[in-house]
Amino acid sequence: MSDEERFNRLYAAHRADLERFVYRRVPPSHVEDVVAETFLTAWRRLDDAPAEPRPWLFGIARNVLLRSIRTAGRWNSLQVRLAAEPAGPSEELAGTVATRTDLTRAWARLTPGEQEVLALVAWDGLSPKEAAGVLGCQTGTFRMRLLRARRHLLHLLERLPDPGPLRAEPLPKGVLS
Repeated sequence: MSDEERFNRLYAAHRADLERFVYRRVPPSHVEDVVAETFLTAWRRLDDAPAEPRPWLFGIARNVLLRSIRTAGRWNSLQVRLAAEPAGPSEELAGTVATRTDLTRAWARLTPGEQEVLALVAWDGLSPKEAAGVLGCQTGTFRMRLLRARRHLLHLLERLPDPGPLRAEPLPKGVLS
């Protein structure tokens, strides 16, 4: 018997029982999703199915339910934390915008090579050793390129006109350090 035939028989024989099992544990709007994810897992692990698959399917469904409960809890915690955060003053936003505008203007003046070196570290989060591997050079060579690119970026930022007290906002992490 092929895997597809085995799965179709498993599905036909146990779908209704599984739906009832799930229905007793979640709101009706979630039943179909949990059952679908359970059978997706069962398909992926079809070779692990025991001779009596009903308890096995219920166990998979239980794990799906527990995972969704944990996920919902994380979302609720995040919403609570976000609601507790004080709204930042508009000057802070203006400072961030001014800094980013300056950084964008300075970035455009860098060479493509300097942009690539800075991006590998600041945006891609690579270590100098990893970034050197990407560029196909020695770690020491990459560190020198990075140092020069940072100096050039700082030089360009210092030459831009000062917009006033809103410039106090620091640059994004990783760009210059």
